[in-house]
Formats: sequence, C-alpha cells, structure tokens
Amino acid sequence: MMLDRRSLPQSLVVVCAIGLTLLSGCSTPLREFVDNGFKVGPDYRRPPVPLANQWIDSDHEGVNTSSVNYSDWWTVFEDPVLDGLIVTAYQQNVNLRVAATRVLEARAQKGIAVGSLFPQSQSIDGSFTRSQLSKNVAVPSPVSHFSTWSATFGASWEIDFWGKIRRIVESTDDVVDASVDDYDNVMVTLIGDVASTYVTYRILQQQLLYVQQNITLQESTLKIATERWKSGQTNELGTVQANSLLEQLRATQPTIETGIRVSQNQLCLLLGMPPTDLAEMLGTAPIPESPPEVLVGIPADLIRRRPDLRAAERYIAAQNAQIGVAEADFYPQFFISGDIGYQAKDLDLLFGPRSGIGQITPGFSWNVLNYGRIVNNVRLQEFKTQELVAVYQQKVLVAAREVENGIIDYVNSKVTAERLEASVAAAERAVKLATDQFNAGVIDFTSVFVAEQFLVQQQNLLAQAQGDVALALITVYRSLGGGWQLRLSDPAIATVGMIETVPATSVVVEAPELITTE
Repeated sequence: MMLDRRSLPQSLVVVCAIGLTLLSGCSTPLREFVDNGFKVGPDYRRPPVPLANQWIDSDHEGVNTSSVNYSDWWTVFEDPVLDGLIVTAYQQNVNLRVAATRVLEARAQKGIAVGSLFPQSQSIDGSFTRSQLSKNVAVPSPVSHFSTWSATFGASWEIDFWGKIRRIVESTDDVVDASVDDYDNVMVTLIGDVASTYVTYRILQQQLLYVQQNITLQESTLKIATERWKSGQTNELGTVQANSLLEQLRATQPTIETGIRVSQNQLCLLLGMPPTDLAEMLGTAPIPESPPEVLVGIPADLIRRRPDLRAAERYIAAQNAQIGVAEADFYPQFFISGDIGYQAKDLDLLFGPRSGIGQITPGFSWNVLNYGRIVNNVRLQEFKTQELVAVYQQKVLVAAREVENGIIDYVNSKVTAERLEASVAAAERAVKLATDQFNAGVIDFTSVFVAEQFLVQQQNLLAQAQGDVALALITVYRSLGGGWQLRLSDPAIATVGMIETVPATSVVVEAPELITTE
C-alpha cells in the first residue's frame, strides 16, 4: 500500500526540524553533520605517535637501516629444520586457530550490524479465529457464529537519520580489521617463539656435546693419573682432582638433558602436537649462525608493520564510532511500521481480490528529559577513546624500546661471542700444554685440573653466547613485527593455518591499510 504524502502527520516535519536545529547546540554542528555523511559524532583521525627519527645504534657497523620485507626473516639463519618447524607451526598451532575463529566472529558481528540498516523486524503471520457473539447484546446480530482467516506480512524500520546504525557498522568494521591484526600478532609471536625455542634447543645440544667430549677427555686423564699414582710417580691428589672434575661433568649432563627435553616439549606445544621425542626429526646441527648485519629500517616503520600496533589503532577507531552512537540518542528516532495481507471469513476467499488489508504507521520516539544520562554516556565514550589513544601511544613506546633492546643486545652479543671464541681457543691450547707436561712428568695434575675446569666453563659460556646472538636477532625481528606476511606470501601455505570448518579466504584477506604518522 502506497503512502500518500499528504497523510504524513505534520508533527513529524516539526520534529525533524527541531532535531536539525538541536545539532547546532550539541556535540556535532550542522556543517560537520553534513561533512560526515549525515552522521553525528566525530569522524576518526589517527592519533599522533611518539617515535624517534632513527634508532640509537643506527650508525653501528652491524646495523643496517634499510627497509626490507620481513615476511621470512628466519631464513637469514639458512637452517632448513627451522624453516620446516615454522611452516608446521603455522599449519597446526592451536592459538593461531583460535585467533582465526575470532576473525570470523568479528565478521559475523559486522554482518549483524549491517543487517540493521534494513527493516529491523519482518514477520509473516497467519491465524484462524472462530468467534461467537453474545446473544444478550443490545442489538441482536443475525450472525452469532463466524470464522476469520488472516495472513499478513509486517515490517518495522528505524530510519538511520542521524547515522547511529552506520556508526555501529563502522565500529564493527574496525573491529574486524583489528581482529585480523590480532591474528597476525599471534603469528608474529608464534614464529618468534618457535625460532627462540629452536635456538635454545641447539644451545643445549652444543653444551651437551662439550660436556660429553670433556667427559671422554677426563676419563682418559683420570686413567693416566690413577696409573701414575699407583706406580708411585705422584701422590693421590691428582687422582682425586681428576675424579672430582669427572663427576662434576657427569652431574652436569642430566641437567642439560632435562633442558633439551623441556625445549622439545615446548616445540611440540607450538607445533600443536602432544609431547613427542623430536630428537630424530631435529637431528644434530650447530647453533644457527647470524648474518653480519641486522636490517632494522626506521622507527616509523613500526606502526605500519607491527600488527599489535595496528590492532590497537583500529580499536581506537572502533571506539571513536561509539561516540556517534551515543550522541544519536540526543535526537528523535524516526521509524515506519506497517503490514499488508489478506483477511476473510472463509479460507477459499482469503486470497481473493476483496480480501486485501494493510496499514502503514510512520512515527517517532524521542528520549526527552534524559539528557543527563545521554550527555554522560557521550562523555563516557569520549573518555574510553582517549584511554585507548593513550594505550596505543604506550604500546608504540614499548615497541620502540623492544627494538632498541634487541639491537644493542645483538651488537654486544656478537662482541661477547667473538671474544669467547678466542678464550676457548686459548683454553684448549692451555689444556693441551698442561696435559703434555703432566704426561711428561714435568708438572703435577693441579695445573691440568685448573686448565680443564676453565675450559669447561668457557665452552659452556661460548655456546650460550653464540646462541644469544641468534636470540637477540630473533628479538629484533619479532619486535619489528616481521613474519605475519607469511599468510600473504604463499597461497599454498596461507590456506593451511585455518581450522577445517573455516574457508581459507575468510582469514587470508588483503593486506591491512598502512598507517602513517601525523
């Protein structure tokens, strides 16, 4: 049924005019309302971020400020075992699947919000009524019994005059973007954890190798010391010292083996599998060797690359839209309700040409005398937005600190490892000289004991220092936000990180919009 324009109540026109007049006295001026696309509330603007122009150690010879693609930063170690572990983790990690599901949840929530732009309620109703009139009415009716059949379609639509529903859609759209960034952040963390755990495993493996080599060496030394003592060439002191060092080495071995098993169990968790002995799969290999330079770009790259910063910025945008949602309550809500259908006393006449019925009801609703609550709700949303801006800026500061810490750790760890390599080489030479002199009977075993004890200590420190270089490099690239691009770089890989019930295209979306500083 078409609505004749002349049938519109004059009060609706008056209310609309009053509402537009109120715009000049509320948070959103009329000009801004028009510029915002007929939506109350402020349009979002990215907040400024506190970032330096360069890293503190950008001039160091081991630091390169070139900007590169960090999508596969772990390949700088040239370790195929590590490459395979990361791909497997992407395929099977449970936390990553949880994050993927949250993306779908956010998209479903957006779909609900978009649906509110259209008639919010629609229903098809049908009924049959059998009625009997009282025989004691004032004017007796010749028909005391009759039936009524009806079938109607009704709808109610709140017109989004002030942009409230569009602001809700805008907010949910930003939440979808943030959920994708949260997914990427889980991936960055996952890749960094896999790489760090793998390096830790190789450190412990190298330390165990040193211990086993020294146990073999010390067993041989103990045998010589015992034979010389029994033959009367030396006293018992050398034998006791050799045996003490041997038992010390043997006591160290179980501790290292425990660390190896713990690292394996952690890798299993990251790979999404129950604890399994991975020794055969991982094999034996040296500690991953780092390249001579670390590529760090410039600080401004952080807010474009780090997904946790992008997510924090998107949550600000989502909350900013809620200001407009709250402000819309200042103004009247306009809606149209109506239904069309058929009604007849007999079923065979229900859909006849004379059985049509219908009505349309334009109206409005205005929460007057509630301005104290509405004003404070607007303020609440504004304060929440300001809070998220501060949270975002703090996250940027923390991110910059993490990169700076990683850079200086990488630079100094390389120096430490180089000096320990020289120390170990000298310690090995000292052990050989002392052993040769002991076997020749020139010195007693005390010098051998001291030299071998120092060698064991330095070898253990060297393995840790070499691993620290790799761990520092991992920290730098993780802090720079590298690795999430894996879901974009290779479609064959990008599809395997989703749970079976989730189509790959649901999460493998186009790259998020780059964020620029202001």
